[in-house]
Amino acid sequence: MALKQSLQQRLLQKLSPQQIQLMKMLQLPTIELEKRIKEELEINPALDEGEEQSSEEDYSEDADEKRDDFNFQDYANDDTPSYKTQSNNFSKGQDEHQKPLSFGDSLSERLKKQIDLKIKNENQKKIAEHIIGNLDESGYLRRELFNIVDDLAFSQNIYTDEEELEQILNEVQELEPHGVGARDLKECLLIQLRKKNKTIAIKTAEVILEKCFDSFTKKHYAKISKKLDINNDAIKDAIVEIVKLNPKPGNSLIDSQNSIQQITPDFTLTDNDGSLSVELNQRNSPQLRVSNDYIEMIKGFQQGAKKQRDKDAISFIKQKVDAAKWFIEAVKQRQNTLLVTMEAIIGFQKEFFLTGDEKKLKPMILKDIASIVSMDISTISRVANSKHVSTPYGIFSLKYFFSESLTTDSGEEVSTREVKTILNEAIKKEDKSKPLTDEKLASLLKEKGYLIARRTVAKYREQLNVPVARLRKELL
Repeated sequence: MALKQSLQQRLLQKLSPQQIQLMKMLQLPTIELEKRIKEELEINPALDEGEEQSSEEDYSEDADEKRDDFNFQDYANDDTPSYKTQSNNFSKGQDEHQKPLSFGDSLSERLKKQIDLKIKNENQKKIAEHIIGNLDESGYLRRELFNIVDDLAFSQNIYTDEEELEQILNEVQELEPHGVGARDLKECLLIQLRKKNKTIAIKTAEVILEKCFDSFTKKHYAKISKKLDINNDAIKDAIVEIVKLNPKPGNSLIDSQNSIQQITPDFTLTDNDGSLSVELNQRNSPQLRVSNDYIEMIKGFQQGAKKQRDKDAISFIKQKVDAAKWFIEAVKQRQNTLLVTMEAIIGFQKEFFLTGDEKKLKPMILKDIASIVSMDISTISRVANSKHVSTPYGIFSLKYFFSESLTTDSGEEVSTREVKTILNEAIKKEDKSKPLTDEKLASLLKEKGYLIARRTVAKYREQLNVPVARLRKELL
């Protein structure tokens, strides 16, 4: 085959670093935006907090020519509706600055403090600390012991074997929260059971986990009854004890910390006698400006002698000033894009925002809002990601308002959210000794006018994080 050269024309779209920065910034919720701004203030001395001066002269006649071309019209409208980009979302007398959360020790620190009191041998203490360092966030040890033996030899010059490691691991498994250091769920649950008073139900639970763990996880209670020669009442009493256990003991500390964190809404919606208005949380609208010191340095250079050393210095300063200007512009464009998108969502779901009635939610997909605001679907997705709006009916994730449509047997289009609500209610009210199968749920929906295939019912059930009927079965 002969080699030949040919010309080929292709159209490629590449995003500039500034465009990429804006796209990333769109995804950030209010709290993360504050962190991002703080980071930028720390790394770029040309960026300052404070009101931007409109009379600020440009630092260079050809500065615009040197910048990358960036037209945000490709991504959002420049028109900002009659919304405020700055607002006070706090009632009188309420402090707008959230108090920083003061958390206690991490799981690792908490365990190491206990090891200090429990193990006196320095080598064994280091081994225990190494094991603790290998626990995942749920408190499990996922690594094989022989790998940890190698790690200790190479990284800490500590020579041990699996037998000694197993003994020290047992010491770690004695620590609180109970269940940490387990290598699998079965071991985790058994560790916790062995810490409890030995009632008949606890002893039965231990035997079930030790001898019938697979059948227990699949809720094959008849198999357990036959193998262990015990009745359903005994199994039921044991299960009551097992479900009290924590399958992820390491998360207990994280959960207790997260429970006191509050969602910070990105928007606040108010209803003034049927007139809806929305404002951005003022923390989304920080006052940023280019440092006056850096502007003055550039002006001084333009008026003075241009030595090579000065040119190198001024090149660095211009880079920082450019970066500051682009960052300020990105923050402003983020504000505009968030507001335009939120306005479109409110307009689309106006009946819901006026009443708070979930049944008033209309089917709405990302494409619907993208068409209204003339933006790309991916941009709308970024805006909806991790954002929340405070309404008279509570705080909602923006993703809550998006759902696909479904046609009833009468030809009416309804939101799939409505169907999921009906499914959820049906499952809550079902006979737990005979849970409804997906086929029965589909029949129930058909009776209500929703013609949905069994596979679609299964998909909605999974989206609701509801297990299959067999795993919902309970011994009554």
